[in-house]
Amino acid sequence: MPLRDATADDLPAMTAIYAHHVLTGTGTFEEVPPGQDELAARMARIQQAGCAWLVAEEHGAVLGYGYFGPLRERAAYRFSVEDSIYVRHDVHGQGLGKSLVAALLERAEQAGFRQMFAVIGDSENVGSIGLHLSLGFRQVGLLRSAGLKFGRWLDVIYMQRALGVGDKTLP
Repeated sequence: MPLRDATADDLPAMTAIYAHHVLTGTGTFEEVPPGQDELAARMARIQQAGCAWLVAEEHGAVLGYGYFGPLRERAAYRFSVEDSIYVRHDVHGQGLGKSLVAALLERAEQAGFRQMFAVIGDSENVGSIGLHLSLGFRQVGLLRSAGLKFGRWLDVIYMQRALGVGDKTLP
């Protein structure tokens, strides 16, 4: 599956993919889908921070996207990033998410980051948890009942993977 850097031309498809996840899923705790302008602003912030925002496409159609961005704003977090992956609902389970995360890991390591975190909404999100486990992430935290969506309390799973030499040396 071809992966490439996202552009403004991808925004309509990415906005639709994310809206579906917001309205039907618990992987994101947003409850109102952001518009295309908001998604464009988010993408610009990620790219301006030296991070990656990738899309997977087939025959010109965007099937999914993923990005990594700063874990937190404070300077001490400057070598840690968080990933986010969203795949079109009709192509789940075909390895697309895994391809996106693998590419993000590679890009983050090349950019000099040392740790990648996944903050997974809903502890029942076995697809995302399994995908991250298969790429070497390990669970490092659990926030019980951290969110309320669709009338139920949702946990948040924190997963982590070292990039390159991780914390074995200082940058």
